[in-house]
Amino acid sequence: MTSQPFVKQPDEGRAIWHVGALLQFKATGAETNGQFWLAEQLSPAGYASPVHLHTREDEFFIVQEGEMVLRIGDDEHKVGPGATVFAPRGIAHQYRVETEGTRFLVLGTPAGFEEWFFKTGEPATSLELPPPLQGPPDFARLLGELAPLGVQLVGPPPGVGGPAGPPR
Repeated sequence: MTSQPFVKQPDEGRAIWHVGALLQFKATGAETNGQFWLAEQLSPAGYASPVHLHTREDEFFIVQEGEMVLRIGDDEHKVGPGATVFAPRGIAHQYRVETEGTRFLVLGTPAGFEEWFFKTGEPATSLELPPPLQGPPDFARLLGELAPLGVQLVGPPPGVGGPAGPPR
């Protein structure tokens, strides 16, 4: 099976609220014949992923608005609009959003990991950030879906006593 061309306008794409962030999927593995997935993410300041590594896919982060800090291996990078960061498979990484309303693209290749968001998120009813979380997320459910996708949790975000935010 081969991929077919498609166009998605700015307000198009499957939208998911996931642990306090909004992800709008511009491409999924089903649309790209498993080659990649692409999501635009909007996150509040302080949003962070635990330290984790992917065994099956590489990830790219492209900052559109705001600032974030990405740690890949032992290196930490503070990045802003226009920055592109590559996180290869097999190297632990983590990110933290520094400014309110940070918007960035996340590209995963090959596809497959996007299914985690679909299984553990909820359909967004708007293209704005969801209301603040009412209590902690169900970490057992979130983490339980990672192992089958080849993602290993290495540790919590720096300075946090437990996992916060989804792994990327």
